[in-house]
Amino acid sequence: MSTLQRPFPGQVTEHDTVRMLDHLVQRAVAVGASDVHLEPKRKGLRVRFRIDGVMSEQGILPSELAPSLATRIKVLGRMDMTIRMLPQDGQFSLELSDGRLVHLRASTFPAIHGENLVLRVLMGHQLIALGKLGMDEDELDTVRRLATVTAGLVIVCGPTGSGKTSTLYSLLQEVDTENLSVVTLEDPIEVEFERVTQGQTNVRQGFTFAAGLRSILRQDPDVILVGEMRDAETAQIALQASLTGHLVLSTLHTSNTVETVARLVDLGAEPWIVGNALQAIIAQRLVRVLCSQCSEAYEQPNDLTASYEDERVVVPRGTMIKRSRGCERCHGTGYVGRTGLFEVLEIDDELRDLIKARATMRSYKDYVREHSLRRLREVGLLRVKAGITSLEEVLRVT
Repeated sequence: MSTLQRPFPGQVTEHDTVRMLDHLVQRAVAVGASDVHLEPKRKGLRVRFRIDGVMSEQGILPSELAPSLATRIKVLGRMDMTIRMLPQDGQFSLELSDGRLVHLRASTFPAIHGENLVLRVLMGHQLIALGKLGMDEDELDTVRRLATVTAGLVIVCGPTGSGKTSTLYSLLQEVDTENLSVVTLEDPIEVEFERVTQGQTNVRQGFTFAAGLRSILRQDPDVILVGEMRDAETAQIALQASLTGHLVLSTLHTSNTVETVARLVDLGAEPWIVGNALQAIIAQRLVRVLCSQCSEAYEQPNDLTASYEDERVVVPRGTMIKRSRGCERCHGTGYVGRTGLFEVLEIDDELRDLIKARATMRSYKDYVREHSLRRLREVGLLRVKAGITSLEEVLRVT
């Protein structure tokens, strides 16, 4: 896009660099981007934004701007300016022209034509209420009830970028932080809560999730939020904590509810511990919402079923559904904003027995089908039927 073309006569000055970084961040916030990618290429510095989960080209900047931008970001993020051949990361804040403060997480990566830079935009004021995430009434009632239980493990699962942290923060808003002691361990802290004690891991200093979680247990907590269960040690401490009178909220990088149960056992935890500790699993994805101004309706040519294994028809042939086109309002993408698809599995006695018996994946799937749990694909197709998103989006994320 021509808006990023900035001719710099002669040598690039510090003022040019400051102005360009401010411009990029301001533009990213304006279009709702979650990440800014600055990629050095042979012909210049390629700029891309991740908007609603999808990469969007923004233009090419002059190559001579790349080193000074990298230096500026390193200074702000308290990284070592002299190191160019090793990855680094840091955090800093920038104030926008309208007075808003934007928190940014910076990451560098040595590439063939220079250092690749990625800025994660952390807008703390974008805290989403639980009722605005996209859950239906039954799911919402279930999840709100989970925020009131006194002990157990609640896991939110999904791939990177599926909104797991946002869901945890929304769930935290439902917890009675006035009368309970709530402690979090995050990497990084993306939103500040006034009545919550928040901690941030520091791997370089040995403050890992496992080490931090052990320390939290000596802080007399009622509710513990662990940003991610990355290893067996963290998972086992979290499970033990949930069995000793704590409500533990955390995330796992697994695809669905059934896979999450199996993953916990694979991490080395005893099946009886997993069965007794686990309260619920929330699997989720984010889909883009169709632009209301340019989306067009068409007739679905064939039946759409709940899954490959489940032949129940969700969208019958001949149903009028919508697809994206693109206009000025949606920056040519055909979509504006995102909403969540959720699969909520509460652990009942029957499922606990399956877990303790080390049941096969097939047994878990049979349980889900017999209890008519709506899987992510089915939830997505219902959104397609309602005209909220497109079939392409649902197939992309599920």
